[in-house]
Formats: sequence, structure tokens, C-alpha cells
Amino acid sequence: MRLFASREKSVRARVSELERDNAELRETIATLSQKVAGLGPRKVAYIPPFVFVDPTAVLDPSVNLMAAEDKPITIGARTRIARQTEMIGPVTIGAGCLINIGGFVRANVTIGDSVLVGPFTRFMSDTHELGGPTKRAMKPIWPPIVVGDGTWIGSGVTILGDVTIGTGCVIAAGAVVTKDVPDNTIVGGVPARIIRQMSDA
Repeated sequence: MRLFASREKSVRARVSELERDNAELRETIATLSQKVAGLGPRKVAYIPPFVFVDPTAVLDPSVNLMAAEDKPITIGARTRIARQTEMIGPVTIGAGCLINIGGFVRANVTIGDSVLVGPFTRFMSDTHELGGPTKRAMKPIWPPIVVGDGTWIGSGVTILGDVTIGTGCVIAAGAVVTKDVPDNTIVGGVPARIIRQMSDA
């Protein structure tokens, strides 16, 4: 009789332990279910520290901004940044601009007001100091890129570092810009060459 009572007590203790474990498991499942329900695409862009966005600017939730205290990003009024665009500061973008889908903006880029940038355009300031024959790519450097007000940059353009594009210019789709572009000039080709001058009126 004592053996039976002892086993019964042991079984009851084990059942109580399993019920506690079961309750904890149900609570964990409920918590995880709430977290999973909250997952999904971001509804707004993540604005990290040292990124300054005018309240009237519109950024797609997929935009990726990387900045630091000495490498800030500033985005002006009414500017729109389309999906899958990536920026690495320091970058300054003026008012009323559009950076279209898949834009890639590297460090030390300054874009003026009312600039339209076509899809998949790259502002590639990255380069290296030139070394000897055993290693040509030495210390990384980021010469500046400057784009003047009112310029229209077509799709698939690449702009290299140490280039200034003037105001009111047009950069034809697919161009690779390696030299400065005067104000009110259309350029195109690889490397980009002057196609014609335009009126400044």
C-alpha cells in the first residue's frame, strides 16, 4: 500500500511539473505569435542618428541610410528618395529632388535643388591612392561629387569622384561622367562627352 501511495505521489508531482512546463510553453508561444504577427515590411524608412530629413521629404521604407557624427546625411524639403536606394554619408541633397529606384550615393556627394536622378544611377566617389606595381590600390579616398541645381541625370548613369556637374545640365542615360560638366550642357557616352550647350533662359 505504501509503495502504491509513493508512486501515486511521484506521478502527481510529475504531472504538476508537466502542467507548469506546459503553461510556460503556452505563454512563450503566445509571445512569439504576437511578435510574428508584427513582422512584415517596414512601413516607414529607418532614420538613423546623424541623418537629417526635412519633414516634407518622402523616403521609401526600403531606403538604407548610413551616417555618423562626422559623416551626416541631410535631405532637403520635398525631396523624394525611391525604393532600394542606399546612401553613405557625408551626403547633402537639396530641396525638390528625386533620387529614383536603386540609387547608390557614396560619401562626399552634394546635390543641389530640383535635381532629377534616374533609376539605378551611381555616385561613385570611392577610389584609392595609386601605389606601385605590387599593389596599385592603396589608401581609400573619396573625392567629392557636386551636382548643380536643376540638373537632370538619366537612368543608369555613373558619376565618378572629383567631378562637378554644373547647373541646368542633362546627363544622358548610361553615361559615365569622369570630368567636370559646364552649366547648361548635355553630355553622354562612355566616357561622357559634350553633346551640346543649352540656353540658360
